Amino acid sequence: MKGVVVIVDGMGDLPCEQLGGKTPLEAAEMPNANFLASRGELGYMYPVKPGFVPESDEAVVSLFGNELISSTRGQLEARGTDIKLVRGDLALRANFATIDSIESGNILDRRAGRNLSTNEAEILAKALNKGIKLESPFIFKATIGHRGVLVFKGGFSDNVSGNDMVYIPGQAKISDKISPIKPLDEEDNSQYTANIVNSFLEKAFEILNNHPVNERRREKGLLPANFLLVRGAGIEVPKLKNYKKWASASYMPLEKGFSRICGMKTYSFDYPKLRGIDVYANLWEGLKKACKFSISVIKRSKRNSDYVYVHIKETDLPGHDGKPIVKKEMLEYIDKTLFNFLRKFAPPNNINVVITADHSTPCKTRMHSADPVPVLFYNHEIPKEKKFNENEARKGKLGRILGKELLGKVKFGK
Repeated sequence: MKGVVVIVDGMGDLPCEQLGGKTPLEAAEMPNANFLASRGELGYMYPVKPGFVPESDEAVVSLFGNELISSTRGQLEARGTDIKLVRGDLALRANFATIDSIESGNILDRRAGRNLSTNEAEILAKALNKGIKLESPFIFKATIGHRGVLVFKGGFSDNVSGNDMVYIPGQAKISDKISPIKPLDEEDNSQYTANIVNSFLEKAFEILNNHPVNERRREKGLLPANFLLVRGAGIEVPKLKNYKKWASASYMPLEKGFSRICGMKTYSFDYPKLRGIDVYANLWEGLKKACKFSISVIKRSKRNSDYVYVHIKETDLPGHDGKPIVKKEMLEYIDKTLFNFLRKFAPPNNINVVITADHSTPCKTRMHSADPVPVLFYNHEIPKEKKFNENEARKGKLGRILGKELLGKVKFGK
């Protein structure tokens, strides 16, 4: 093994009042990351380009040297599940969400309170697959939490919009109303595709809104998961660079799909089920399992892979929820476990390590931002005191990097 890349999802942040004007990374006790930083180089990176607000798929695709037009979110997510796709199948990423009604279209919560249990999601998915009748076959699969994948089987166009205008490529824009799926060209097939998806979404609301699962949620004071927000339409297999000498520790559908398409030896685990409404207990369970899992993948890949890609998801969620203290605590846990392991594992095995993020998710704004993310490149340099955080990364020797330049900069090959 030559190197390990760790992407800590949404790690970048801005100064927070609750942390005395520090970012979660600045406030966190990170002795092991600081050890690696002191024997390496720091820099700051725009995952795609300056001024661009990346979604996770856009960032990861870019960090591995690909153009954004090479893939779609729907295809990446679907290929991270067990759904079998052929060319022409339309794949979309979906969220269970809460709206007031189809007529007024006000989005009350994009993730149905983020407390949809695994059992509830699976029951609702089954109701959709059984209850909706269309002229085209489809598959809806609940994946993890509020997330899902929607696939229409057949010859469709992917030149159609999503129905949530907050997801506009490259920019952060708040819109609290659903938008109908629209064709993005004048082709008949694009209009047909938009019609089919809109029909599905209307029928989905009819089934979900009055489903017993959602009636019980309302009785408990919880938001109903009564609608689906979809985005990232794709029909083509993503054309991504090949990374056959890599192993991947990935457990979310997006990262699993990306790793599989790139030819990485992909390891995964079953994410802990959310059984009650304590979302953060579930997140902490997932984080602990993810760190342990990532360490085991790195160990087992030592002799049969040149590089390992690790993606830790949980740190993004407290950013979206405006919880800087929780984000700080999660970073400290990652340092105490995964980074502590790397500190002991990398030096004697002459392995280089990159630690960075796919995007910033500032707790202040609760959404992805165009801010650069810190980069740590451990390369066994002579020790010189450094700390791994956004501020010091801005002054680092690596300087300013674009996402597509990262692996070349650190000389991590395919």
